[in-house]
Amino acid sequence: MTYAETIDWLYGRRASYERQGASGYKPGLATSQALDELFGFPHRRYPVIHVAGTNGKGSVSHLLAAVLQSAGYRVGLYTSPHFVDFRERIRVDGRMISRQAVMGWMQRYLRSDFKDEPSFFELTSTMAFDYFARQKVDVAVVEVGLGGRLDSTNIVTPVVSVITNVSLDHTDMLGDTLGQIATEKAGIIKPGVPVVLGEGEVLEVRSVVTARAAELHAPLTVASDVPQVSHAVHVGDALLLSTTEYGEVRCQLTGDYQSRNANTVLTVVDVLRRQGFGIGREAVVQGCARVCSMTGLMGRWMQIAERPLTIADSGHNVAGLSQAMSQLLATPHRVLHIVFGMMGDKDVPHILPLLPREARYYFTQASTSRAMLAEALRAQAASFGLDGKAFPDVVSAYRAARRAAHPTDDVVYVGGSMYVLGELFAALKK
Repeated sequence: MTYAETIDWLYGRRASYERQGASGYKPGLATSQALDELFGFPHRRYPVIHVAGTNGKGSVSHLLAAVLQSAGYRVGLYTSPHFVDFRERIRVDGRMISRQAVMGWMQRYLRSDFKDEPSFFELTSTMAFDYFARQKVDVAVVEVGLGGRLDSTNIVTPVVSVITNVSLDHTDMLGDTLGQIATEKAGIIKPGVPVVLGEGEVLEVRSVVTARAAELHAPLTVASDVPQVSHAVHVGDALLLSTTEYGEVRCQLTGDYQSRNANTVLTVVDVLRRQGFGIGREAVVQGCARVCSMTGLMGRWMQIAERPLTIADSGHNVAGLSQAMSQLLATPHRVLHIVFGMMGDKDVPHILPLLPREARYYFTQASTSRAMLAEALRAQAASFGLDGKAFPDVVSAYRAARRAAHPTDDVVYVGGSMYVLGELFAALKK
């Protein structure tokens, strides 16, 4: 198979949450464990940092990878989903897995005559673990795909488990209360393994994580209890963090919410240092300052154009979008132009009220069967007082917003779904 045929086979013949939604979600660890055994238990050959959470787990994973790279470690990074290229999911020291490695691994799998029917994510996770072993990484940062307890990545026994935060998302699969969702996230906690909870202000979440950690004798640190980031301010194209241990640290991620993610990362760094990882101040400073450059991270309050100022952000649930809208409204502007698309399985009635009524909207849809049709989204938005037009694809909506916006006084925002951003980034790349 060619590379294109390999990717088509992965997506076309395998169950995939990203393509099918809940019907493509395959919970449980049995197939992942069998695949792991087939390839010789590759994840056991290096220490793993396991990262779960509703929001921020991608940013935390990339920040940790950048800090560890800056400290001189060879770092594997496994994240999902990707924006443009499947290979974004699997990186070593920021470099994507090669097409040849993807094809080679797939040929090894197909020759094995594996009897089960793995999902897309089960195959991809095993591919990542095996690639990291072959690349002889010193440490791997592994982001949970969905939930935690039954996620394909949860076959690992990490050196530290990280839960960034818990809010309502994927309620059709993880539960419709914070306690139920927290139980799924806390499923990554392992016996005796230190765990960091990034944000512990919500009692319902905190009590679940605390109880699970105590049950497994896993030392728990709540990053928000003794914050290492005391203050954050925007300075040019960076977020300047005032920290208790590292002084002033410039962060390449400029979303207001990144101060909380950075606080979680610094707490995890403390845990790693106690385990013998050599991570000095300069590694923290450099990793934060160059996280996007070093790891390829995209789509987090990302400026993609200057005239007019154009921001792309991947917040797609109530918690993520409320944070993004707060920062957007605080950004100086005459008129806001918002390009917006959503997946049909998202909490539309609770998300649309978060959007500012005074903005002009360009409703659109990503080219996936899970996407909510642009016209349907426009109609629902109108019932919440949001005025705009529907566009059949992301690029046409983006172009219309850019044409209508004043080059110096207005702001364009693109968001609502990572798939919307992915199609825009692919078009911009061309």
